[in-house]
Amino acid sequence: MTDIRNLINITDLTVAEIDQLIATADDIVENPKDYQSICAHKKLATLFFEPSTRTRLSFEAAMLELGGSILGFSSANSSSAAKGESVSDTIQTVGCYAEIIAMRHPKEGAPIVASQRTTVPIINAGDGGHFHPTQTLTDLLTIKRKKGRLSDMTVGVCGDLKFGRTVHSLIEAMLRYPNVKFVLISPEELQVPDYMKEKMTQAGAQWTEVEKLEDAMGSLDILYMTRVQKERFFNEADYIRLKDSYILDLEKLQAAKEDLTILHPLPRVNEISVEVDKDPRAAYFFQALCGKHIRMALILFLLGIEKKA
Repeated sequence: MTDIRNLINITDLTVAEIDQLIATADDIVENPKDYQSICAHKKLATLFFEPSTRTRLSFEAAMLELGGSILGFSSANSSSAAKGESVSDTIQTVGCYAEIIAMRHPKEGAPIVASQRTTVPIINAGDGGHFHPTQTLTDLLTIKRKKGRLSDMTVGVCGDLKFGRTVHSLIEAMLRYPNVKFVLISPEELQVPDYMKEKMTQAGAQWTEVEKLEDAMGSLDILYMTRVQKERFFNEADYIRLKDSYILDLEKLQAAKEDLTILHPLPRVNEISVEVDKDPRAAYFFQALCGKHIRMALILFLLGIEKKA
């Protein structure tokens, strides 16, 4: 029996494997009929102990478009976790019913525990403030489709860079590609953690920190927006002073490159004005579509299923 592959962290995949997943996702778009029954009689379990819109529904749409079936739950309250069942017992049970499991859980490390309790592949669909590798794959596919490359660019990440798991995973992934510069845009209270700064420095990447979005806009090829959360501040006056600096609107975009790509993992609250949605540089809803395609490719990869020649 071959070893079971899981996806807990983006670093579980080599660069070559990420490139392979992107190529498969592109082939799915080009040749959808070749994939419409490739997972017939296979079942994906989506175990979401936390609420989700894009991640859960894109996984389910992905499996359905591959010809497979889905089962699972969308909140802990609708599972036996509400009765006190452990993650270990839930996973061992569901592994009897499905060939692959996508799991979101509020506790960091829960997917690692899950992977040790079953013989079917586990996909981490987000574990607390830890990892969200399929969002990172989504981001990489979107950037590749928009820019044609994953190297030689300046990436601005803006907002809550201290607690944002999507930001940490994206930086970690893009450090593996050559000549990627990072501009870290956040209030002092929400700066990227020191360990991430050390990773960037050790990888030989250029990075700078700025407090205002306007100070970085003109140099960026990618702008990755996240939400600045009021509850992260100790002082409400500091939040009021800074909050408008992190709302992207058409006025701030005047200084941006014409081929800037604007990304956001969603959901947004008010950090991107709705007037930006019609700007051709806005790619966050296209990003959501890319999420379905890359998850289709990932399901096939982890199940060891290849398209017939």
